[in-house]
Amino acid sequence: MITRRFAIGGATAAFLTIPTILRAHTKEPFVLAEEFQPREVRVREQHAPGQILVMPRQFFLYHIIERERAIRYGVGVGRAGLEFTGSAIIERKAEWPSWRPTNAMIKRDPDRYAKFADGVPGGPNNPLGARALYLYKDGVDTYFRIHGTTEPWTIGSSVSNGCIRMVNDHVIQLYEQVAVGTLVTVV
Repeated sequence: MITRRFAIGGATAAFLTIPTILRAHTKEPFVLAEEFQPREVRVREQHAPGQILVMPRQFFLYHIIERERAIRYGVGVGRAGLEFTGSAIIERKAEWPSWRPTNAMIKRDPDRYAKFADGVPGGPNNPLGARALYLYKDGVDTYFRIHGTTEPWTIGSSVSNGCIRMVNDHVIQLYEQVAVGTLVTVV
């Protein structure tokens, strides 16, 4: 008999064996470096299944799938001074989210962001990519997100305004596996 765990594990294993070749707004196909490809890894047992752990200095996000096991994804993170640390809860999820730069982003770099002050509709040209997971702390929006990207070559670097960016295919997979209420810890 096929169990749910067997089906999920088999689908995950199949997904992890396929290299990520991306055509997200690039003229030539983009191949993500092997070290940032999703893979199943062992983790310490202190992390609860379902939890997300982000280690920005190593450019990895871990989705704990069961005791001592996680799927590790390569990520891009915030530039120095703009990153989020601590714990938050996913309180909202969105497919092809709309985006508006924060007032702080517009003030910091008006030449780049002022033109988007009225927002950008969701879709393939939106900087948040295919999916977004919205992080809240004590019921208040932190304005930090785990989201896709139109710039997959930035995975493995500190370039964003604080959010955690993933390859669109990877954030779609994560989006489907996590629920509103999921704990996210950034260390």
